[in-house]
Amino acid sequence: MAETLLRGADVVVTMDDAGTELARADVLIRDGVIAAVGQGLTTTGTSHNVAGCVVTPGLINTHHHLYQTLTRAVPGGQDALLFGWLRTLYPIWSRFGPEEMFVSAQVGLVELALSGCTLTADHLYLFPNGARLDDTIAAAGDIGLRFHPTRGAMSIGESSGGLPPDSLVEREDAILNDCIRVIDAFHDPRPGAMVRVGVAPCSPFSVSRDLMRDAALLARDKGVMLHTHLAENDEDVAYALAQFGCRPGQYAEDLGWTGADVWHAHCVKLDAAEIDLFARSGTGVAHCPCSNCRLGSGIAPVRAMLDAGVNVGLGIDGSASNDAGNLIAEARQAMLLQRVSLGADKMSARAALRLATRGGAAVLGRDDLGQIAVGKRADLAVWDVTGIESAGSWDAAALVLAGPVRVRELFVEGRQIVGDGRMLTVDIAALIARQNGLARALCS
Repeated sequence: MAETLLRGADVVVTMDDAGTELARADVLIRDGVIAAVGQGLTTTGTSHNVAGCVVTPGLINTHHHLYQTLTRAVPGGQDALLFGWLRTLYPIWSRFGPEEMFVSAQVGLVELALSGCTLTADHLYLFPNGARLDDTIAAAGDIGLRFHPTRGAMSIGESSGGLPPDSLVEREDAILNDCIRVIDAFHDPRPGAMVRVGVAPCSPFSVSRDLMRDAALLARDKGVMLHTHLAENDEDVAYALAQFGCRPGQYAEDLGWTGADVWHAHCVKLDAAEIDLFARSGTGVAHCPCSNCRLGSGIAPVRAMLDAGVNVGLGIDGSASNDAGNLIAEARQAMLLQRVSLGADKMSARAALRLATRGGAAVLGRDDLGQIAVGKRADLAVWDVTGIESAGSWDAAALVLAGPVRVRELFVEGRQIVGDGRMLTVDIAALIARQNGLARALCS
């Protein structure tokens, strides 16, 4: 049996139900699973001295568009609202193909890994020029992150009153058939799964009511989760009222898009009744604070959601609407937004970190992840708190107040993929050069 011991951490933040934090503690990993947590542990396997470090569960990203790392800071979209931003970028994305999808996903995954992320969801909803969900799944396999890709789709183009250009939409029967294909090929429902697949029509303004309903039926027949964008900004709500005669939450419920197997991205504009609906039904939310700021969408009512019992995790969202992919920084931003809108006592540093760990695990239905406890999968982030970012800190575990934004070590299923702050699974310099070459070609 393969063993790895993380020895002598200043603090192990377990994220268990009691919020236990252990000083000068060890974590023993055996065959990809946490075998013991405590002091004075020993091993015949590999030992890592993590004195001067805080160990947390690996962070979990519940919403991303990895392909967008190729379109960061695009002029014309930098200062646009959501719909104008999309209209700027759709023509660029229509030139993507399999290589662009693969390379951009790898870049986004590396950025996430260095920020402490061990599991990420991804929402890929356009497939131009032969691109497939398979391209991003292959990218995640090479990098070594746990992956929850969702087969997205757009079916209503401009000629039919939708937002995307006709060149980026698909026939609805083809969408559903490809959902079946990727689920059958890649979805793993077992504990410890490295890949799970979801079904994810892009948004209420880019697919039909029939596709939303049929996607929900298909996902439940296959036993996979459902994901889409919902109530992201005022334009989103106005569209739902004009086109469907109801608010986004009601639209979702009418079409079978509430329940513990559903999570929605953003939800900035949920009202009290919709929050209650999500709490009662077990529907999850991917909160994307930096993207919501970048696009001026507003401040999501996260405190109200949590108080009502809604499962809330964090999401990076696409790099083109965030321009960064740092999940620990996202946790800090989530904390700050709730404080600036409601008061400094409305979200603590530990509550923000909980969103990034236990919260994300709950949203994605992963009760095998999100905490450091015997029997849980060994997804662990090691944060060096001896550096300048933590100098003078009285509370090493308050990482989002005073701490590093890059991990020293990262373990996924017990496998080390970051060591001494460096990726161990990919040549970053070569990857950056390849990404920049593709970006230059898109600009030409």
